[in-house]
This record gives sequence, C-alpha cells and structure tokens, in this order.
Amino acid sequence: MVPVQGAILDSVLDATHPILHDGLDRQAYGRFDAAQMKTPWGRRCRRRFALVEGVTLLASAERYELSGTFEGRAVRMCGIGSVFTEPSWRGLGHARALLGTLLDQATAQGAEVALLFSQAGLEEDARNGFETIPLTEVTLEVASSRHGAPMTMVRGGEERDLAAIVAMGRVRADPFRFHLDRDLELIQYAITRKRLLAGLGRASARQLHFFIAEEGITAAAYVVVSVAGSAWTLEECGDRDASGARVGALLQALIAREPSARRPTIRAWLPPGFRPPQLTIVSAAPSIGIMMVRHLGAAALPPRLSADDVLYWGNDLF
Repeated sequence: MVPVQGAILDSVLDATHPILHDGLDRQAYGRFDAAQMKTPWGRRCRRRFALVEGVTLLASAERYELSGTFEGRAVRMCGIGSVFTEPSWRGLGHARALLGTLLDQATAQGAEVALLFSQAGLEEDARNGFETIPLTEVTLEVASSRHGAPMTMVRGGEERDLAAIVAMGRVRADPFRFHLDRDLELIQYAITRKRLLAGLGRASARQLHFFIAEEGITAAAYVVVSVAGSAWTLEECGDRDASGARVGALLQALIAREPSARRPTIRAWLPPGFRPPQLTIVSAAPSIGIMMVRHLGAAALPPRLSADDVLYWGNDLF
C-alpha cells in the first residue's frame, strides 16, 4: 500500500473518473481533487492510498480523519470512501486487503469507529464487519404563496458565519447516539466541495445556495442547497430555534425569488424530529447514498443503531 501522488495519482484519477466523476470531465475532475486538498480540512484529514503491484494499480481509496460522538462519548473515527478496484482485478480480494490495512492503521492510531461510504466498484466481501446505518431521503414541499418573501432577514453566507453554524449544529446533535463533530474546518470543507462541483461542471448545470437568516449581525439559521435544474437538494441546515421555523422561511425566500419558475423538487436527509412548520414530507425512501459503521478494537460492541439514533447530513457523505 502506498500514498497516492504523482504518476499514481494520475492513474487513480483516470481509473475512477468514469464512475465517480459527479458530472465533471476528466480535467475538471483532476482540478476538483486538487482543490479539495488546498482546504485546511483537506490538507489535515483527507488522504488517498493505493494498492499496487510494481507499476500496476490494483485498488485505491480515500481515508478521512474524523471525530464524533458514539454512545455519548467522544471518539476518533476513520472514514473510508471512493473505494475502487480496477475492473480487470476485481474478485481477487484487493479492495478487502486495502480496506483491512487502512483499518489496522487507524486502530493503531487510536480510532475506535470506522465509517465506510459505499461506492461503485466495492465488492461485497470488502464490507464484512460493517453495519449499514439506516438513512432516509425525504421529498419536501414548502408552503409558499409566491406573493412575496417572508419577513426574514436573509443574506448570502460568509466565512464569518461558520462559528455560529458550528454552535447551532452541536446543540442540534447533542441528543443523538451517533454524530460527527462538525468543526469549523469540516463545515468549510463540505460547503467548498459542493461549490467546486458547481463551479467546475458544465455552465449552469449546477448552483449552490448558501444563505443565512440573521438576528443583528449573527447567523440564527442557514441552509445549503444544491440546485440542478428544478431539483434541489438540502445538503444541510441549522436553526437556533428548535422548531426550525427560520429554515423553512429561508426556503420560502429562495422560492419567492423566482415566482414564475416551476416549483422545485426538494430532497433532503433531515434529523429525526426536525420538521420546520413550513415543510411537508411528500414521500420518504431509503437513501441511495450508503454509509456503514464498524467498531474497531477489542471492546464490546454497542447496540445497533436505528434511524432515530443518527444525525448525519448529506453534505458529509464523502
């Protein structure tokens, strides 16, 4: 196993682009990867590794250094995503071997929990020992007359808002058995990643909305929304008000900006119990994005997680 850099990085990007491109051409895909590594969180917590034999690429993966809360206790976590095996080498256990080595390293470095973000090209046997975290994607309808925006102070989100976003997120996450510690650098990385996807893709194919509802000069609520045509994805949101009413008002304000446009289809992962009064759940289904968890080390396994135990935002599906 070797770190991915130089010629190996080019080989990994060439191999993974056809499956993991997110709508980017090969040149933009390379720029997207490089730009993520220029963020403070990317430099500190994101690494690529590859399993090679001589100059032959067998498998590759990304590893993320995370922290969070599990069973009411702060723990170090190892996230693994973009696991890929070259098609001609599949079925030979290379993904399982790479994953096992990464987990052994993480355990030796003090990680107690591993997260696996499932991707195309990951053989089933590489998932051994991981439990799927139940996540539900909902389709939302926003109550809006379109005769004007609600009386809410709305502006574009800025760097100075991130500390307030961290604070409201920690209050929201506290009751859950499992959640990430979303510090300022991780939130900045998550938003930047979606901005890069919008900026590097085809012209007008994607947009990213990051808006704040403020009280005085302080962020009191926020939304991060990815837009592709008439499809909106609520990537994450937060509100100092437990009801989430300002989140609902923000979405109403975004819709009111284009009163003649077709009403968007809005999809999201929402924390259990979080239902802003302006939102109605039209439908719900298991999430396409799959995240799995595994306990590391020799300690006794905790009870299995249910959907009500987990707070996790779509923006954090690496």
